[in-house]
Amino acid sequence: MIEAKNLTRKFGDLTAVDNLTLNIKEGEVFGFLGPNGAGKTTTMRILACLISKTEGEAKIAGYDVSDEEDSLKIRKIVGLLPENVGLYDDLTAYKNLDFYGKLYECSQTQRKENIEHFLMLLGLWDKRDVMVGTFSKGMKQKLAIARALIHDPEILFLDEPTANLDPESSKTVREFILDLKREKKTIFLNTHNLDEAQRICDKIGIFNSKLMAIGTPEELEESVWSNKTVILLEQVTDEILKALDKFSLNITTHSNKLIIDVANPEKDNPIIVDAVVGAGGRIQYVTRLSPTLEDAYLKIVRMGQ
Repeated sequence: MIEAKNLTRKFGDLTAVDNLTLNIKEGEVFGFLGPNGAGKTTTMRILACLISKTEGEAKIAGYDVSDEEDSLKIRKIVGLLPENVGLYDDLTAYKNLDFYGKLYECSQTQRKENIEHFLMLLGLWDKRDVMVGTFSKGMKQKLAIARALIHDPEILFLDEPTANLDPESSKTVREFILDLKREKKTIFLNTHNLDEAQRICDKIGIFNSKLMAIGTPEELEESVWSNKTVILLEQVTDEILKALDKFSLNITTHSNKLIIDVANPEKDNPIIVDAVVGAGGRIQYVTRLSPTLEDAYLKIVRMGQ
């Protein structure tokens, strides 16, 4: 649904997007993570046909972003939540959405149904006749999300969709994105919120001008370190360590805690626990130490610096 091959964008001597290649399938939620200034918004703007590429190729639903006729077709099938919401402050919430619905050539019936649906969903229906200039940042953000969906697009480009939102509103937006996914919408999500990406994204790309890593959240997490088992003991003794020596394990001790690299936790943990208990160890708990998406992100970004 979204394809890029060696996509590059330069601004003078600055290369903002450097040979980006990716393939996002229909119905997939793709998270694009990276530090400020990494080129994420530039990439989104190229794919949404707002700015031109310098080199490479990009296609949206089979349409070429560099072809003038195709770019008009792309604009009809995508919805965009930009970095800056760009609403009309001197129009009401309802009239803002109605105006954009007309630009997309939505029928009056479709506009009316969609406007009511999205304003109700996002908690703005009671504010439909209020001038947008009086709205808070969070309210404007939610209205801009409704605007991106007013024409029922196949593909959504969302640049920080939960920015400026309170926790309850952020949860509403996340759940709404998952609803859109169930409707087979394809979603390209720029975000700094790692927890949000982990919850809703099928695949994540970590990007800093270049694509540094790509995979499911689980695949990225597993790239940080191998499985580790943590055993908290009443006391770590020489007898316990000697009992574990025969397994040739990589063991780190911290006070009364053992951190052990294991290849297969389900198979190895019972054997390790039996050895510890057999050596007189009094176990307080056994748990798995799992890397997080934040661990993976920080490791990958630092390696690329």
